[in-house]
Amino acid sequence: MAQAQPRTLTAHAEPGAIVIAVGGQEFARYLIADDQKYPYFFPVNAPGTVRSLTTHKTEPYPHHSSLFFGCDRVNGGNYWQEGLERGRIVPQETKIVEAQGRRVVIGQHCRWERPGAPAPFEDDRRIVIEAPSPDLYTIDFSITLRPLIDVKIDRTNHSLFSARMAPDLSVNGGGKLVNAAGESGEKATFGKVSPWMDYAGERDGKAQGLAILSHPDNRWHPPQWFTRDYGFFSPTPMNWLPDGGLQLKPGESLRLRYLAVAHTGGLDADALNDLLEKWVAGSRR
Repeated sequence: MAQAQPRTLTAHAEPGAIVIAVGGQEFARYLIADDQKYPYFFPVNAPGTVRSLTTHKTEPYPHHSSLFFGCDRVNGGNYWQEGLERGRIVPQETKIVEAQGRRVVIGQHCRWERPGAPAPFEDDRRIVIEAPSPDLYTIDFSITLRPLIDVKIDRTNHSLFSARMAPDLSVNGGGKLVNAAGESGEKATFGKVSPWMDYAGERDGKAQGLAILSHPDNRWHPPQWFTRDYGFFSPTPMNWLPDGGLQLKPGESLRLRYLAVAHTGGLDADALNDLLEKWVAGSRR
Protein backbone atom coordinates (compact mmCIF):
# COMPACT_ATOMS: atom_id res chain seq x y z
CA MET A 1 0.00 0.00 0.00
CA ALA A 2 1.31 3.43 -0.92
CA GLN A 3 2.58 5.60 1.91
CA ALA A 4 2.04 9.34 1.57
CA GLN A 5 0.95 12.41 3.42
CA PRO A 6 -2.82 12.61 4.00
CA ARG A 7 -4.63 14.31 1.14
CA THR A 8 -6.89 17.35 1.32
CA LEU A 9 -10.58 16.59 1.78
CA THR A 10 -13.55 18.85 1.13
CA ALA A 11 -17.24 18.63 1.95
CA HIS A 12 -20.05 20.73 0.53
CA ALA A 13 -23.82 20.64 0.65
CA GLU A 14 -26.04 19.99 -2.35
CA PRO A 15 -29.82 19.46 -2.31
CA GLY A 16 -30.36 16.23 -0.37
CA ALA A 17 -26.69 15.38 0.07
CA ILE A 18 -23.32 16.17 1.57
CA VAL A 19 -20.62 15.55 -1.05
CA ILE A 20 -17.15 14.50 0.15
CA ALA A 21 -14.13 14.72 -2.15
CA VAL A 22 -10.51 13.66 -1.73
CA GLY A 23 -7.93 15.58 -3.74
CA GLY A 24 -10.76 17.08 -5.79
CA GLN A 25 -12.27 13.68 -6.75
CA GLU A 26 -15.61 12.62 -5.29
CA PHE A 27 -15.30 9.88 -2.69
CA ALA A 28 -18.76 9.63 -1.18
CA ARG A 29 -22.13 11.25 -0.71
CA TYR A 30 -24.10 11.27 2.52
CA LEU A 31 -27.70 11.28 1.31
CA ILE A 32 -30.29 13.12 3.42
CA ALA A 33 -33.24 13.78 1.08
CA ASP A 34 -36.70 14.27 2.59
CA ASP A 35 -38.17 11.16 0.93
CA GLN A 36 -35.58 8.67 2.23
CA LYS A 37 -36.04 5.92 4.78
CA TYR A 38 -32.91 7.05 6.62
CA PRO A 39 -29.63 8.88 5.86
CA TYR A 40 -27.00 6.74 4.13
CA PHE A 41 -23.77 6.86 2.13
CA PHE A 42 -23.85 6.29 -1.62
CA PRO A 43 -21.65 6.08 -3.53
CA VAL A 44 -18.65 4.98 -1.48
CA ASN A 45 -15.97 4.95 -4.15
CA ALA A 46 -12.80 2.89 -4.03
CA PRO A 47 -9.82 5.22 -3.44
CA GLY A 48 -8.51 6.67 -6.68
CA THR A 49 -11.60 5.58 -8.66
CA VAL A 50 -15.11 6.75 -9.46
CA ARG A 51 -16.68 3.29 -8.99
CA SER A 52 -18.63 2.58 -5.84
CA LEU A 53 -17.68 -0.32 -3.62
CA THR A 54 -21.28 -0.45 -2.46
CA THR A 55 -24.69 -0.65 -4.08
CA HIS A 56 -28.30 0.16 -3.27
CA LYS A 57 -31.71 -0.70 -4.71
CA THR A 58 -30.16 -3.98 -5.96
CA GLU A 59 -31.71 -7.45 -5.80
CA PRO A 60 -31.90 -9.42 -3.64
CA TYR A 61 -33.16 -7.15 -0.87
CA PRO A 62 -33.11 -3.72 -2.56
CA HIS A 63 -33.75 -2.02 0.79
CA HIS A 64 -30.06 -2.54 1.65
CA SER A 65 -28.83 1.01 1.09
CA SER A 66 -25.07 0.95 0.52
CA LEU A 67 -23.54 1.98 3.88
CA PHE A 68 -26.24 2.76 6.43
CA PHE A 69 -27.64 2.54 9.96
CA GLY A 70 -31.18 1.37 10.70
CA CYS A 71 -33.20 -1.05 12.81
CA ASP A 72 -36.37 -3.13 12.55
CA ARG A 73 -38.74 -4.19 15.37
CA VAL A 74 -38.36 -1.02 17.46
CA ASN A 75 -41.58 -0.72 19.49
CA GLY A 76 -43.33 -2.38 16.57
CA GLY A 77 -41.86 -0.02 13.98
CA ASN A 78 -39.57 -0.80 11.08
CA TYR A 79 -36.75 1.70 10.59
CA TRP A 80 -34.95 -0.53 8.09
CA GLN A 81 -37.05 -1.76 5.17
CA GLU A 82 -38.85 0.37 2.62
CA GLY A 83 -42.25 1.82 3.36
CA LEU A 84 -42.04 5.21 5.02
CA GLU A 85 -45.29 4.57 6.88
CA ARG A 86 -43.55 1.75 8.78
CA GLY A 87 -40.98 4.11 10.27
CA ARG A 88 -38.35 6.64 9.22
CA ILE A 89 -35.14 8.11 10.60
CA VAL A 90 -35.56 11.79 9.79
CA PRO A 91 -32.66 14.27 9.86
CA GLN A 92 -33.55 17.28 12.00
CA GLU A 93 -30.27 19.11 11.57
CA THR A 94 -27.17 18.33 9.50
CA LYS A 95 -24.04 20.44 9.74
CA ILE A 96 -20.67 20.39 8.04
CA VAL A 97 -18.53 21.01 11.12
CA GLU A 98 -15.20 20.91 9.28
CA ALA A 99 -15.40 21.49 5.53
CA GLN A 100 -11.79 21.26 4.38
CA GLY A 101 -8.42 19.92 5.45
CA ARG A 102 -6.94 16.58 6.41
CA ARG A 103 -10.40 15.54 7.48
CA VAL A 104 -14.01 16.61 7.11
CA VAL A 105 -16.55 16.33 9.91
CA ILE A 106 -20.34 16.06 9.69
CA GLY A 107 -22.65 16.46 12.69
CA GLN A 108 -26.26 15.33 12.54
CA HIS A 109 -29.32 15.08 14.77
CA CYS A 110 -32.11 12.68 13.74
CA ARG A 111 -35.53 11.69 15.04
CA TRP A 112 -37.09 8.25 14.56
CA GLU A 113 -40.69 8.78 13.46
CA ARG A 114 -43.73 6.63 12.62
CA PRO A 115 -47.29 7.83 11.86
CA GLY A 116 -49.65 7.27 14.79
CA ALA A 117 -46.90 6.25 17.23
CA PRO A 118 -44.64 8.16 19.60
CA ALA A 119 -41.04 8.58 18.48
CA PRO A 120 -38.83 5.97 20.19
CA PHE A 121 -35.45 7.62 19.63
CA GLU A 122 -33.52 10.68 18.77
CA ASP A 123 -29.94 10.16 17.72
CA ASP A 124 -26.80 12.24 17.41
CA ARG A 125 -24.18 11.38 14.81
CA ARG A 126 -20.60 12.50 14.31
CA ILE A 127 -18.98 11.41 11.07
CA VAL A 128 -15.27 11.98 10.50
CA ILE A 129 -13.82 11.21 7.07
CA GLU A 130 -10.08 11.02 6.41
CA ALA A 131 -7.69 9.85 3.69
CA PRO A 132 -4.48 8.72 5.40
CA SER A 133 -3.02 7.44 2.10
CA PRO A 134 -3.94 7.45 -1.60
CA ASP A 135 -5.12 3.85 -1.23
CA LEU A 136 -7.08 4.12 2.01
CA TYR A 137 -10.02 6.35 3.01
CA THR A 138 -11.91 6.03 6.30
CA ILE A 139 -15.38 6.92 7.58
CA ASP A 140 -15.50 7.08 11.39
CA PHE A 141 -19.22 6.77 12.21
CA SER A 142 -20.33 7.46 15.78
CA ILE A 143 -24.00 7.39 16.81
CA THR A 144 -25.68 7.89 20.19
CA LEU A 145 -29.27 6.64 20.49
CA ARG A 146 -31.35 8.47 23.10
CA PRO A 147 -34.71 6.87 24.06
CA LEU A 148 -37.62 9.31 24.30
CA ILE A 149 -39.94 6.66 25.79
CA ASP A 150 -39.56 3.08 27.00
CA VAL A 151 -38.10 1.22 24.02
CA LYS A 152 -38.05 -2.48 23.26
CA ILE A 153 -36.13 -3.85 20.29
CA ASP A 154 -37.08 -7.45 19.57
CA ARG A 155 -34.56 -9.86 18.13
CA THR A 156 -33.93 -8.93 14.51
CA ASN A 157 -31.33 -9.44 11.80
CA HIS A 158 -32.34 -6.07 10.33
CA SER A 159 -30.26 -3.84 12.53
CA LEU A 160 -27.46 -1.36 13.15
CA PHE A 161 -24.48 -0.41 10.97
CA SER A 162 -24.42 -2.32 7.69
CA ALA A 163 -22.98 -2.42 4.20
CA ARG A 164 -24.09 -3.91 0.91
CA MET A 165 -21.23 -4.48 -1.53
CA ALA A 166 -21.45 -4.07 -5.27
CA PRO A 167 -22.34 -7.43 -6.87
CA ASP A 168 -18.98 -7.86 -8.61
CA LEU A 169 -17.17 -7.58 -5.26
CA SER A 170 -19.42 -10.03 -3.42
CA VAL A 171 -18.46 -13.64 -2.76
CA ASN A 172 -21.01 -14.65 -5.40
CA GLY A 173 -19.25 -12.29 -7.80
CA GLY A 174 -15.78 -13.67 -7.08
CA GLY A 175 -14.86 -11.55 -4.04
CA LYS A 176 -13.83 -12.60 -0.55
CA LEU A 177 -15.37 -11.98 2.86
CA VAL A 178 -12.96 -12.58 5.74
CA ASN A 179 -12.86 -11.99 9.50
CA ALA A 180 -10.01 -11.47 11.98
CA ALA A 181 -9.67 -15.23 12.55
CA GLY A 182 -9.10 -15.81 8.84
CA GLU A 183 -12.50 -17.47 8.38
CA SER A 184 -13.98 -16.75 4.96
CA GLY A 185 -17.41 -16.72 3.38
CA GLU A 186 -20.94 -16.73 4.74
CA LYS A 187 -21.00 -20.24 6.19
CA ALA A 188 -17.75 -19.81 8.11
CA THR A 189 -18.37 -16.25 9.39
CA PHE A 190 -22.12 -16.07 10.08
CA GLY A 191 -22.71 -15.49 13.79
CA LYS A 192 -19.01 -15.50 14.61
CA VAL A 193 -17.50 -12.79 16.81
CA SER A 194 -14.77 -10.62 15.31
CA PRO A 195 -13.48 -7.07 15.82
CA TRP A 196 -13.58 -6.51 12.05
CA MET A 197 -14.52 -7.95 8.69
CA ASP A 198 -13.24 -7.17 5.22
CA TYR A 199 -15.14 -7.61 1.96
CA ALA A 200 -13.02 -7.28 -1.18
CA GLY A 201 -12.69 -8.34 -4.78
CA GLU A 202 -10.74 -7.46 -7.91
CA ARG A 203 -11.47 -4.73 -10.43
CA ASP A 204 -9.24 -3.49 -13.22
CA GLY A 205 -6.42 -5.70 -12.00
CA LYS A 206 -6.48 -4.31 -8.44
CA ALA A 207 -8.01 -5.44 -5.17
CA GLN A 208 -10.77 -3.13 -3.97
CA GLY A 209 -12.77 -3.50 -0.80
CA LEU A 210 -14.50 -2.20 2.27
CA ALA A 211 -13.74 -3.24 5.85
CA ILE A 212 -15.83 -2.45 8.92
CA LEU A 213 -14.15 -2.22 12.33
CA SER A 214 -16.06 -2.22 15.63
CA HIS A 215 -14.82 0.01 18.46
CA PRO A 216 -13.96 -1.90 21.67
CA ASP A 217 -16.10 0.52 23.69
CA ASN A 218 -19.21 -0.67 21.85
CA ARG A 219 -21.74 -2.73 23.71
CA TRP A 220 -21.41 -6.38 22.60
CA HIS A 221 -17.82 -5.98 21.40
CA PRO A 222 -16.51 -7.97 19.66
CA PRO A 223 -19.81 -8.31 17.81
CA GLN A 224 -21.36 -11.26 16.11
CA TRP A 225 -21.66 -10.71 12.37
CA PHE A 226 -24.54 -11.20 9.99
CA THR A 227 -22.94 -12.12 6.67
CA ARG A 228 -24.16 -12.98 3.20
CA ASP A 229 -22.26 -14.17 0.14
CA TYR A 230 -24.40 -11.88 -2.07
CA GLY A 231 -22.62 -8.87 -0.52
CA PHE A 232 -24.23 -7.90 2.79
CA PHE A 233 -22.37 -7.73 6.11
CA SER A 234 -23.14 -6.16 9.47
CA PRO A 235 -21.77 -6.28 13.03
CA THR A 236 -25.25 -6.82 14.48
CA PRO A 237 -25.60 -8.84 17.67
CA MET A 238 -29.29 -7.87 17.64
CA ASN A 239 -29.88 -11.07 15.70
CA TRP A 240 -28.81 -13.00 18.80
CA LEU A 241 -30.63 -11.05 21.51
CA PRO A 242 -32.30 -13.04 24.31
CA ASP A 243 -36.05 -13.63 24.18
CA GLY A 244 -36.75 -10.40 26.08
CA GLY A 245 -35.00 -8.34 23.43
CA LEU A 246 -33.19 -5.11 24.25
CA GLN A 247 -34.98 -2.66 26.53
CA LEU A 248 -33.95 0.96 27.05
CA LYS A 249 -35.53 3.71 29.12
CA PRO A 250 -35.50 7.51 28.83
CA GLY A 251 -32.30 8.84 30.33
CA GLU A 252 -30.33 5.83 29.09
CA SER A 253 -28.32 6.02 25.90
CA LEU A 254 -26.60 3.62 23.57
CA ARG A 255 -23.44 4.80 21.82
CA LEU A 256 -21.96 2.81 18.96
CA ARG A 257 -18.90 3.56 16.87
CA TYR A 258 -17.60 1.96 13.68
CA LEU A 259 -14.80 2.61 11.19
CA ALA A 260 -15.54 1.89 7.53
CA VAL A 261 -12.30 1.51 5.56
CA ALA A 262 -12.42 1.86 1.78
CA HIS A 263 -9.24 0.47 0.24
CA THR A 264 -7.54 -0.13 -3.07
CA GLY A 265 -4.63 -2.55 -3.37
CA GLY A 266 -5.71 -4.88 -0.58
CA LEU A 267 -5.43 -5.06 3.21
CA ASP A 268 -4.21 -8.08 5.13
CA ALA A 269 -5.05 -9.01 8.73
CA ASP A 270 -1.94 -7.34 10.14
CA ALA A 271 -2.82 -4.06 8.43
CA LEU A 272 -6.40 -4.18 9.68
CA ASN A 273 -5.33 -5.01 13.22
CA ASP A 274 -2.91 -2.09 13.09
CA LEU A 275 -5.65 0.23 11.83
CA LEU A 276 -7.91 -0.89 14.67
CA GLU A 277 -5.20 -0.30 17.26
CA LYS A 278 -4.37 3.19 15.96
CA TRP A 279 -8.04 4.17 15.64
CA VAL A 280 -8.80 3.11 19.20
CA ALA A 281 -5.69 4.81 20.59
CA GLY A 282 -6.58 8.04 18.81
CA SER A 283 -10.16 7.97 20.05
CA ARG A 284 -9.09 7.68 23.68
CA ARG A 285 -6.60 10.57 23.76
